[in-house]
Formats: sequence, C-alpha cells, structure tokens
Amino acid sequence: MLMTLQFPLPNVPLAPRAPSILSKPFGSLFSLTLFCLIPAASALAATPAGSSVMLEELTSTELRSRIDHGATTVLVPIGGVEQSGPYIALGKHNVRAGLLARQIAQKLGNTIVAPVVSYVPEGAISPPAGHMRFAGTISIPPAAFEAVLEGAAASLRQHGFRDIIFLGDHGGYQKNEQNVANKLNRAWGKASTAKDARAYALLDYYDITQSAYIAELQKRGYGSAEIGLHAGLADAALMLATDPSLVRSEAMAHGPKPGVADGVRGDATRATAELGQIGIKLQVDTSVVAIRQLLQRNK
Repeated sequence: MLMTLQFPLPNVPLAPRAPSILSKPFGSLFSLTLFCLIPAASALAATPAGSSVMLEELTSTELRSRIDHGATTVLVPIGGVEQSGPYIALGKHNVRAGLLARQIAQKLGNTIVAPVVSYVPEGAISPPAGHMRFAGTISIPPAAFEAVLEGAAASLRQHGFRDIIFLGDHGGYQKNEQNVANKLNRAWGKASTAKDARAYALLDYYDITQSAYIAELQKRGYGSAEIGLHAGLADAALMLATDPSLVRSEAMAHGPKPGVADGVRGDATRATAELGQIGIKLQVDTSVVAIRQLLQRNK
C-alpha cells in the first residue's frame, strides 16, 4: 500500500482537500493507469503492420506479400550530399527526395519507395571543382553512379517489381538517370519474359522546380536573382516546407548575406514554408500524373 504522511499545523483548521490519486489504494492506481493505456494500445493495433510504403520499413515477408498483391511499381529517390552555403544543411536533397517520394507513392497506391541513393556525381574531386570546393560535398564518378542505379534496379526487378522509376532531386545527374533507364530497357527488352520490367527516368519531377515553380514565385513578386539557382529563395523554401530543422533560419535572418564565393546563387532571406509548399505540391502532383501516364502507356 502507498502511504502519504500529513503534518497539519496546530490550531489551524484544514480546508477540505480534493481526493488525491496518491491516496488511492495501489490496486486502484494500477487500474487507472491500465485504463489510460488502453486507448494508446488500441491506436497502435489500429495501424496494420507492414502498411508503410517505404521498403526499408517492411519485413521481407511483408514486401513479398505486397508485390504479390499488385504493388509492382517502385520509386528510387535520388538525392546527394552537397554544400548549400552557410544556412542550408548538406543533406537537403536526400531529405527532400525521400519525403516527396513517400507522398507520391501514397497518392499512386500500390507503390513502394526504395532507399534514397545518397552518393551522386558532384564534380571533380582533385583538383576540386564546383561544390567540391566546399566542405562536406561528396562526389562519385558518373560511371559508378550509373552502376549503382543499374544494380538497384536489377535487384528490384528480380523481386518482382515491373515499373522502376528514378526520381532525381538534383539537376546534375538527370542525363545519367536517362542513360541508365535506356540501357536497362534495351537489355530487358531482349528478355524472354513476355511482360518484363521497365525503367523510367522521371525528369518531370525535377524539371517542374525549374519552370512552373519559378513562374509561381515570380507571380508573387520575387525576382530571378532572389529566387536563385542554388541555395537561394526557391531552394530554402522547399527545404522549409519539408524539414525546417535543416535551415538555419535565425542565422540567415541576422547573419551576413552569402554570395557566389560562399557557394550561394540567390537570396534565401525571404523564403518561407508556405512558398515551399507551392513547389512541393507541384512536384508531387506533376509526378503522380506523369507516372500514371507512363504506366497506362506501357500496359
């Protein structure tokens, strides 16, 4: 039994007290605690195991079942590790690619998201060029990158995926994605299976951020120099809309304004999550429409 000790002051009448949970017998306290836990347990039980669209969050058995029941489309998000000046973290492309791929897969249905490909070409290493001049950027040769995509796609095909779609969040390797898709389709087209797999480089996913999204920002009064080509307003806004913890907003508001020498082309000072949501919605909706058209065309 849980006991409470009371020491009333002499000659001072005690005011009536509301019953304390600590004054209840231990059995009652245990029952109340168990009662409070029941709704939480019920909520957990209401979420079916293996319902995630993320391949890494499924067991092998769960994935096998999902493929057997029609989930034969897989997205391969591609990010990268590159500098984005002093105010945006190095992993921006990885985070955006993974989060947007999840949203696209959920809208498509019967779609799984493979792990994000994080190692990509970023320019010459020695002597360093482009982003490699700044700490943290990781670059691999284009041939190695293409080999990684080929191996990943071949693995996914082996397990029963029939539509394998590359989603590249960075402009520098869009041609490499297309090269790999073309090479795989030539090889798979010679396979004996009547309905074999196909690979796609969904260039629309990236292109929309360089066209319609820029136009939407310009409609709202932002100029090209401010929107920028790298780590400017557009880049920071997209990041604020996906993971604001990767943007150093306080430092950006009060610190020096970076320029080309700092790895920045644009001005992110006025970036907001609301502006980023415009771009995120364009990327997700455009990708969903484009993928549905691809799948319908190749039935």
